[in-house]
Amino acid sequence: MIPLAATSVSTESMALVAFTGVGSVILLLCIVTGPERDDLTEFYTGFGRLGSLRNGLAIAGDYISAATVLGTCGVVALTGYDGVVLALATALSLMLLMFLLAEPLRNAGQFTMGDVLARRMPGRAARLASCLVTLAALLPMMLVQLAGAGDLLGFLLGFDSTGFKTGVIVTVGALMISYATIGGMKGTAVIQILKIVTLLGSGTVVSLLILRRFDWDPGALLAAAVANSDAGSAYLKSGLQFVHSGSPRLDMISSYLTVMLGGAALPHVTMRMYTARHAREVRRSMSWAVTSTGVFALMISVIGFGATALVGSKVIATADPQGNTAFLLGSRAAFGAELSTVGALVFTTATTALFLTLLASVSGMILACANSLAHDVFAYLGRTQPTPRREMTLARYSALAVGAVTITLATYFQHRSLQPLVFLALGIGASALAPALVYSLFWRRYTRTGLLCTLIGGTLSSMVLITGTTLVSGNPASAFPDQDFTWFPFTTPGLVSIPLGFFLGWLGTVLTAPRKAQAQRQLYEAVEGWILAGAPVAPPPPSATTGTGRESGRGSGRTG
Repeated sequence: MIPLAATSVSTESMALVAFTGVGSVILLLCIVTGPERDDLTEFYTGFGRLGSLRNGLAIAGDYISAATVLGTCGVVALTGYDGVVLALATALSLMLLMFLLAEPLRNAGQFTMGDVLARRMPGRAARLASCLVTLAALLPMMLVQLAGAGDLLGFLLGFDSTGFKTGVIVTVGALMISYATIGGMKGTAVIQILKIVTLLGSGTVVSLLILRRFDWDPGALLAAAVANSDAGSAYLKSGLQFVHSGSPRLDMISSYLTVMLGGAALPHVTMRMYTARHAREVRRSMSWAVTSTGVFALMISVIGFGATALVGSKVIATADPQGNTAFLLGSRAAFGAELSTVGALVFTTATTALFLTLLASVSGMILACANSLAHDVFAYLGRTQPTPRREMTLARYSALAVGAVTITLATYFQHRSLQPLVFLALGIGASALAPALVYSLFWRRYTRTGLLCTLIGGTLSSMVLITGTTLVSGNPASAFPDQDFTWFPFTTPGLVSIPLGFFLGWLGTVLTAPRKAQAQRQLYEAVEGWILAGAPVAPPPPSATTGTGRESGRGSGRTG
């Protein structure tokens, strides 16, 4: 096992200069690529000017968050086989989105998730519920990553004071708000592209350096990881991650199902489908996104195993019980005990990529929340449609409000384990948004009542069930390590909340009055051809149109 030397002052200085430079350059790029003040289409979709490759990289950038990088690498380092399966589940999630939802989402949507659902169920109720679930799913994820920014920079720069970490959270949060409000969809796409290229590039270099230390023999790498894992042969078998669970197999299925379905349905990922100009382009974009995610899964597995082989699981767990420092420790150890100038430069690039991942991930989520608030709520509260300039102003104020709330909560909860919030966000995506999208896009009988039951029931069930898991209490790595009020037998709520979300959607639909159900079915049949195949849209029957009367216009979705 190679000893891990402390990060040198020169490396810390290089990292600080790199972080400052990256933050400033990105802000300048957002200013240059920002939309005109009165052009909603440019702000929400960037006019669809990104090609397939760039849009695919942007989708992968939105999907691979800082929590994904740090958390997945940590699980690989500490649990071995289970971590690799988690990395593969992350890649399979985008494949699910590509084959099942991507093209219908592009056809049905315009700017937000609310547009997709209102395509067949006009009215304020669907839009308001969609906005609330969007906030419920993305706020926890933003909170985790923003709170982690203080720990990350403190670890890299050698500061451990609460004041420094709080200052980092506020500064980084302000940058993220600026990127979202100034750059809009096109500006955040530029950030995501830079992020994914830098992350995959630097991560690939680190992976190759790790393999070189073991003479390019993956078997030797795995053997060293097993020897330094303190788990023996169990390190390369399933179940180590869920060893404290009463039903390890079911717990594993619950966790990976939550990751696969939840990741594919989160609003900041699905909003990228609306930026494609046509169906062929969205398919090509998703192919690039899936390829990038596959490379990420392979890269993060090598770095995770390398961290355990070179540093040891005890050091990783001591630095962070969840293993969130494994990516940094593995990258640092890949260069040996002493960093050369080139090594320091590559390590700084890898840490800068991680910092860029934080900036890009949260700015994309802020934009998704702000778009939903402005377009699905504020634009439909009044009796008249706001002007494009007014709606864009509302979106920017919404981004400021969402960002301010996230910064405040992150500074307050930064000292607790926030891992439950990651699975809460994924649980809401899998239990509320995924069933709502599947039913709305493919089930003719689905009704407004069924939609509301799905969104509200799936969200509430995830929130309630997560409180009883060991992620919240009952073990040293939980949010409340000194207390034990566990009552749910699994680590994540997906095994119960996902079937419940689908069941509630079915129940609400079959309990809808026949007359209303028939009217809403006619409305779906009028747009079914466009949603599924991009065929021209027939006008909906008058009896099926309800709500504000504005759904058939600009806010309802694509019209050609």
